Amino acid sequence: MKLNTALKVGRNIIIAVAAVMVAGWLAFVPSAKEAPYAFVTAWGEKGSAPEQFNDPTGIAVAGDEVFVSDSRNNRIQVFDLDGHFKRQFGSPGKGPGQLGRPMNLTIHEGELYVAEYFNDRIQVFSLDGQSIRLIGKSGSGPGEFNAPGGVAVASNGDLLVADFYNQRIQNLKADGNFVRQWGTTGKIGIWAGEFNYPTDVAIGPDGTLYTADGYNDRIQAFGPDGTLQRKWGGPFAINIFGPFNGWFATVTGVTVDQKGNVFAADFYNNRIQKFATDGTFLTRFGTKGGGPGQFDHAIAVAVADDGTVFTADFGNNRIEKWQQGK
Repeated sequence: MKLNTALKVGRNIIIAVAAVMVAGWLAFVPSAKEAPYAFVTAWGEKGSAPEQFNDPTGIAVAGDEVFVSDSRNNRIQVFDLDGHFKRQFGSPGKGPGQLGRPMNLTIHEGELYVAEYFNDRIQVFSLDGQSIRLIGKSGSGPGEFNAPGGVAVASNGDLLVADFYNQRIQNLKADGNFVRQWGTTGKIGIWAGEFNYPTDVAIGPDGTLYTADGYNDRIQAFGPDGTLQRKWGGPFAINIFGPFNGWFATVTGVTVDQKGNVFAADFYNNRIQKFATDGTFLTRFGTKGGGPGQFDHAIAVAVADDGTVFTADFGNNRIEKWQQGK
């Protein structure tokens, strides 16, 4: 009798533990709500000639053109939507028109904004490659940078910059004057509003600021008034990484499409993830490798007006083009 009671208790414990595990899985590993994207084409290989790359790290789309940060070659290359080379600009150096490891890109009102990791500045170009202005300098003070990784432009012209080693997001006026920041300068943190090497930023149609909190393996979203709206990525979005839906293993790029959907480059998971405005997981695409539809560290993502997705495939030194499946 006692043995039967013990067996029943043990069985109930096992059932309870299993139920908790299932509930935890459902809570922290969401299922896809959309079909994955389909691979279309890829272009590029390692090298320094036109149409070749040495660590492509950033990408942006304007109309029928794709702009790529060819990081170690210190240049921007421009292609049509099918990958045909059109032009390039930039050379190694610190002067206007020169680049020091260009990173994530943003295009706003006919101007290309380039975060320069080595030159600690934002450089603005016309789309034909003419340097227009330089913003920022090396340092940790207001309006200064230590390896900026990405930049976004608000509707009023304000700049939002992921200030990588300074562990903060800076909000500047168009002329570089400091407005405010998120995060404590030089301090790593995992709690809401803190950062662990932020890599990129993007602004949604409603003015929401999405930040790629790189080594915290999460996205943090702030309202136009600066308050934290939400964060996601792994359980409680506190630097818990993994390969599951909605989790990350270092977020290196973020962008928003015209509908407000958020796309994130999930670097060590070799994939792109897509989320709704509120952070709901929608779908993912890409696997590790060098074949069609595979990535060797997806580092950046951009979305064309028609919803076509372009990704910088860092380790494979190429650009990939994807379209939504049905």
